[in-house]
Formats: sequence, C-alpha cells, structure tokens
Amino acid sequence: MSVIGKIFPHVSSRNLSRINAAFSSSKSDRTYFTYTQSLSQPLDRKPDFVTAEQAFEKCLKSGQTVYSQGAAATPAPLLDAMTKVGVKQSLKDIKVVHMHTEKEAAYVAPECKDIFRSCSLFMGANVRKSVAEGRSDAIPIFLQDIPKLFHRKIIRPDISVIQVSPPDEHGYCSLGTSVDCVRAALVNSETIIAQVNVNMPRTFGDAIIHMSHIDYAVEDNTPLPDHGSKPPSPEEEKIGQLIGDNLVDDGATLQMGIGSIPDAVLSALKNHKDLGIHSEMFSVGVIDLVKRGCVTNNLKKTHKGRIVGSFLVGNRDLYDFVDNNPFVEMLEIDYVNNTHIISLQPNMTAINSCIEIDLTGQVCADSIGTRMFSGFGGQVDFIRGAAEALDGRGRPIIAIVSNTKRGESKIVPTLKVGAGVVTSRAHVNYVVTEQGIANLFGKTLRQRAYELIKIAHPDHRESLEKAAFERLKCMPAP
Repeated sequence: MSVIGKIFPHVSSRNLSRINAAFSSSKSDRTYFTYTQSLSQPLDRKPDFVTAEQAFEKCLKSGQTVYSQGAAATPAPLLDAMTKVGVKQSLKDIKVVHMHTEKEAAYVAPECKDIFRSCSLFMGANVRKSVAEGRSDAIPIFLQDIPKLFHRKIIRPDISVIQVSPPDEHGYCSLGTSVDCVRAALVNSETIIAQVNVNMPRTFGDAIIHMSHIDYAVEDNTPLPDHGSKPPSPEEEKIGQLIGDNLVDDGATLQMGIGSIPDAVLSALKNHKDLGIHSEMFSVGVIDLVKRGCVTNNLKKTHKGRIVGSFLVGNRDLYDFVDNNPFVEMLEIDYVNNTHIISLQPNMTAINSCIEIDLTGQVCADSIGTRMFSGFGGQVDFIRGAAEALDGRGRPIIAIVSNTKRGESKIVPTLKVGAGVVTSRAHVNYVVTEQGIANLFGKTLRQRAYELIKIAHPDHRESLEKAAFERLKCMPAP
C-alpha cells in the first residue's frame, strides 16, 4: 500500500489515485481529527459545471447506491433531477441513503418503487408513508455510528449528492449546515455531485471541501428550508422553566434539538452565565443567549470558546448567524456524538424528548406502535454521555408534555405493542413534564412508577396507579 493509502485508508481507490497524482508523498500523520482531510487537499482538476439532469445522465445507473446530504442542506433540486433521469431512462434498483431530508421526496412515490428505494438513517416526514407501505427502508442506528457504515464498506455510495457554498478565492466550498456523516460518505464515494448555492452559509470545522473533489457542479440558488419557531404552549413554557430553574447550572454545557421545548428551555436561561453548546444540532434560540453573553463556551474542556454542532435546521436568522462565524464549529457526527467526548464536557446537560414512556422508565422515541416515525438519533449518545460525565455533574433529561393533543397520557402503563425502546429504563435519569420533575436514578420499579405518576397529567393518575398495581403486584411507593 502506498504512503497515501496508509494515511487515508478509508479513501476510495479513485480518490487515492487523484491524491497520489497531486502529491508524490505526504508526511502528515493520521489522527482522529484529520482522517478525512483528503477533501481539503487541492487537486489539479476542476468540476464539470452542468445542469442537474446532465449530471445524472452522465453517471446514474441501475443498481447503484446514492447518498444524499440532509437536513437544511438537502439538495432537493438534484434529487428531483435524479428522479426524472431514473424514470426517463427506466433504471432499476437504485438505493438512496440519507438522514432526515427536507421537502418532497419524489423518488419514494409509488410509481418509482422499482426504480428507487429509500434507506433512512434517521427518518423524516417525507418518507414515513413509503416506509410504512414497505417501499422504503430504515436502519436503526445511533448517530455516532453512522460514519462506520461508510468506512466499513457496509454502505458503498457510487454517487454522493451534496449542497455547498460557492468556492472562496482558494477554491474551498463549505458543507454549510450539514456536516454530520457527509464527509464519511464523500471519501468513500466514486462520484460527487454538488449543488453550489449562494444561500448556503459558510461554516467552519469539518465543513470544508475543496472544489477539485467535486465531479459535477450545478449552480442553483434555491433558498434553504425555513423553519420558523412557533411560540411554546403554556405546558412547554412550564417545562422550560422547570428545567432552566432546577436542572441547568451556570457553566453547563447544553445539548438539545429543535422544537418548542428546547426553545422554551433556552428562553428560561437568560440569567445564566458561561453556558456552552455541544450538540448534534441547535436552534435559533441560541442566538439570543449568545447576544446576551449567556453562552460563552468559556468553561468547556474541548473547543473552548466555540459552539459545537453537526447539522442545522432553522430559519434565515440561524443561517446568517452561522455564516462565516468562527464562533461556531460544525464537526463530524462520530466526534460530536461520541459518548466519551460528551462525558468530558462540564455540567453536561442533555435534553431530549420522546413519544411515550412507560411506568418503569422505558422510552420510545422512534415509533408509534409498529409504525416507524423517526430514528434513534442522538438521544442515547447524549443521555449516556451526560450520565458518564467525568465531573459527576451531568444531567440526562427526557422532557415531554404529559398529554397528547388528544388528551392521552404520554406516561403509559406499558408501551404500545410494537413500540421500540430507544432509551432503556437503566439509561433514564430525569423525566420532566409540566407537572414536575422525576428523578428515576437508583429507584426501584415501584418507586419509578410513583415518581412518574406524580408528574403525569392529573386526569390519568388514578388509572396509572391501578395499572401499576396490576403490573407490579404492589402499590407505587416513594
């Protein structure tokens, strides 16, 4: 094996030949943080600028695997063109691998069932129906493990489809809002097709890719998805206040996703000091805390003074905030969500949600009964990382509104038939509803039932107590 091959063992043979052609030798040592640096090495080549359909006409074939970038960086115009070319050329058996993607996924339409088959690593709303109807697949997997699928050749992309910012004066583009597992896919792909979009923010960290690694470039300035935050409900506001007042200390490092509950928590932290962010994703609510001086990242042990994220979905305010902003580092998901890395953060406070939780503490977050809804995501990565915090001050939190919109309890005697356990009862520490805070760590089954019934909606407490007695053969007790 060549020197380059030893340094970049995960790089495809095609990319190795490119690097070898550009560099006769290299003295760089491979480290955990630089094993995908090949995408940052300028090569003596340029991408072909073509239309979206022309790009796929040149390289899309039956039986291939296509990887697509996701979240706000979903290259929707390219995926639409891929679908048109697949239909026009009567192609067959093309696998489309992706995390959560935005906008309509035309390739999962019933008429495309023999042409394309989606494979979700975390499921979005646009593919749920096709998964439920057996036309698409889903892989249950922790976010931190997804890059291994590419590096171990379990998934071998023939084509990767991405969206990048325009190149700077040195030829460097940015993966922008979604780094996550993208680099792992790219260094193992034969062909890279990129949508070059002036609306894609330029982010730092692991987001940089030199344009010479792109095979086909398509100029398309479609605006990124805009997910404006809606005001939290009174119940969500109460949850945010309970968490902010009781479970988030000054100097805490936060992980949370997007949605009304995370936004409510952030709104409750306006008087906190020296907060840090280490999260696979974060929302627009972080911006106000940065402006107020509440989020400084100054007490973090790694990436001190920097917000660490891996992918984003939000609105223009969020995209403008991260654009060309060295205060934010977008890093690969196997680093950001690595349990050990998470455990190093001071006062690591992980806030996650779920679909339902049973009286013993089992958490279902990826399905409604047998119907798949989303995926494992980063919940277990961060819940466990916070629990293992080296400073002993981590706080793993599951936060839910006690009732569904239909008035059904989210704290249930048993999970629905077929529901998946994402976070086990042994993983769960704090559970928060608008009714209060339950700490399940070290509690017996009847103590757990007691604590959870206390924070269930009052309309359901009596029936939950009866169900607990039937299940445990004894009354719940403190």
